[in-house]
Amino acid sequence: MRRLVLATRNKGKIREIKAILADLPVEILDLGAYPEAPEVVEGGDFAANAQKKALAVAAHTGEWSLADDSGLEVEALGGAPGVFSARYAGVHGDDAANIAKLLAAMEAIPDGRRQARFVCWAALAGPDGSCILAEGECRGEILRHPRGTHGFGYDPVFFLPAYGRTMAELPEEVKNRISHRAQALIRLRPELLARFHGG
Repeated sequence: MRRLVLATRNKGKIREIKAILADLPVEILDLGAYPEAPEVVEGGDFAANAQKKALAVAAHTGEWSLADDSGLEVEALGGAPGVFSARYAGVHGDDAANIAKLLAAMEAIPDGRRQARFVCWAALAGPDGSCILAEGECRGEILRHPRGTHGFGYDPVFFLPAYGRTMAELPEEVKNRISHRAQALIRLRPELLARFHGG
């Protein structure tokens, strides 16, 4: 069976991507299987970061690699935290601190102006240096207090009016159908099938 290496060590991302791609005829690994894989220094926009990570891991492993770069963009904050979403409060991956800083920054913003979107750029790269990109988004609003225990990142304060719930209150199978990451991977699906159909 062919292999696909996820260019991340983020356990939340790994769990979601594996669930979304579970029906593909491919063995999905992550960087836990490649401890010597290089740390990629991010610094561009979402698309550039995803491409950089996917290409680096594909070159290192000799396998097809899938990377994503994603984050939260709040309209009233001029698109912040954006590419700094994971380290908004200073420490990479401190979800509670990131949410606390976001809510503090938005304290004076009235309820009708709290629109936001999750955005994801996914990159599929081959060891030959090829790379295909796809974008996905999910729009919602930022609550004043966290709700829900599922998901990760800003999910507890990202409210979806159509569902009457935060992303962290949705069942996993629903989130993995409507999320920004799911939308990007749906757009990449024809490329994934072309490379892995039949194993």
